[in-house]
Amino acid sequence: MATASPPPEGKSDQVPDTPSDTTPYRETQESAEFADLRRTHRTFAFPLTIAFISWYLLYVMLSNYAGGFMGTKLFGNINVALVFGLGQFLTTFLIAFWYSRHAVAKLDPKADAIRTRLEGDA
Repeated sequence: MATASPPPEGKSDQVPDTPSDTTPYRETQESAEFADLRRTHRTFAFPLTIAFISWYLLYVMLSNYAGGFMGTKLFGNINVALVFGLGQFLTTFLIAFWYSRHAVAKLDPKADAIRTRLEGDA
């Protein structure tokens, strides 16, 4: 139940103060070095994401509309659908591994350089 009493002493309805000097962070965000880091990440992540989603949707669409093809036995009780399904897991792990190597080789050195420069200014 709401009351019309004033707020307790020492508390106000105002938003807490933001850090007084955000200039170094804004300069870093607008720098060519940071733009290069973002571009390096995007040129890897976006195409790979689109490729994986397309691969997944192909699997779903084939499962829904090409049951005869997906039910084709390859050997024993192994059919095309099972191979595609296991392929989804395999590609997920391969993409994670590939991204990890990409991050260590290309992203981390750039991010470390930006962080070192930013922490040196602080």
